[in-house]
Amino acid sequence: MIFHLATADEWHSEGVYEPESLTTEGFIHCSTASQLLDVANSLYHGRHDLVLLTIEPDVLSAPVVFEDCYDTGERFPHVYGTLDPEAIVDQRPFRPGPDGRFAWDVD
Repeated sequence: MIFHLATADEWHSEGVYEPESLTTEGFIHCSTASQLLDVANSLYHGRHDLVLLTIEPDVLSAPVVFEDCYDTGERFPHVYGTLDPEAIVDQRPFRPGPDGRFAWDVD
């Protein structure tokens, strides 16, 4: 599974999902389970308007490419196309704790 954080305003569960990054960068940013908290805490600290999407990459019609775009040595999954609704196996609010930091246990 791979994961994507969307704002509640961006996310809708019907039809295909096309966030702004698909237009501006050509792909949708995603994370692995081990990368998710670092991404959430560095980019979204304290935000209460997030939705966590769990994506089954084998169901996507768009290719998933693991890339190191920032020369950090860490490769992140990028979806080069829209997210097919059937590939999203779970969606849930993703909110930080009282200190603004995110915590998460993989189910």
